Amino acid sequence: MRRLAVFQMTSGIDPAANADALTAAIGAATMGGAAMLFTPEMSGLLDRDRTRAAPHVVAEADNPVLAAVREAAAGAGIWVALGSLAVRREDGRWANRSLVIDGSGAVVARYDKIHMFDVDLATGESWRESSAYAPGEDVTVVETPLGRLGLAVCYDLRFPALFEALGRARCDLISIPAAFTVPTGQAHWHVLQRARAIEASAYVIAAAQAGRHADGRDTYGHSLVVDPWGDIALELDGITSGLGFADIDPARIAEVRAQIPSLSNKRPIPAGGAQ
Repeated sequence: MRRLAVFQMTSGIDPAANADALTAAIGAATMGGAAMLFTPEMSGLLDRDRTRAAPHVVAEADNPVLAAVREAAAGAGIWVALGSLAVRREDGRWANRSLVIDGSGAVVARYDKIHMFDVDLATGESWRESSAYAPGEDVTVVETPLGRLGLAVCYDLRFPALFEALGRARCDLISIPAAFTVPTGQAHWHVLQRARAIEASAYVIAAAQAGRHADGRDTYGHSLVVDPWGDIALELDGITSGLGFADIDPARIAEVRAQIPSLSNKRPIPAGGAQ
């Protein structure tokens, strides 16, 4: 068994305060015996006012939240799946970037969110992620102390092709950090997270933003760890920030893949319309 920690956050508009919360969580996760900590989407800055946020969206090498997390990870000797940060690319566009940091503080994997959240909800909420952020293009998998980890971010959850690719890569676990809206979370959060775990025969770790944020938004919370059978191994509440622990059992992955060998049985679907 290998222990992980999930940090549910209520990130705000002050990167320094968010960095303090992240480094405290790293210390608590280490004390709790976790080999790896998972944090939500936009852990370093959650601000829908892009004019106000812009001065804080800097190149990865200049990001003070990332620097603080790397230093804390190295000090504690723990791995961190930093759900995502807003970073400025070389071309000036922003990226919603997930990073994996090892126990020496080195960044060992990066994944830029592929699917942009451009929606108009019935509640009146309207989001246009693509107006500031450039989509990523690459599927990312990295070896960690917990096993082979695949990376996704939030809205990616709704696009099965990405998870088919991660399944083909034989991921043992998949990180899906999020800042889900309340209406979409109430409707789809649990069923989609469980489906992705079942499809990939892998653990899903979904660290989430929760509660009322400084920029005025509300997020759904309910951070989850789902096992390869689709059973929920950990669930946090929908309101508060906090830390939860769960254990990854490699034998459980092998057991599920032996019972339902869907990854081995998968066949290509022919192109063309239905007859």
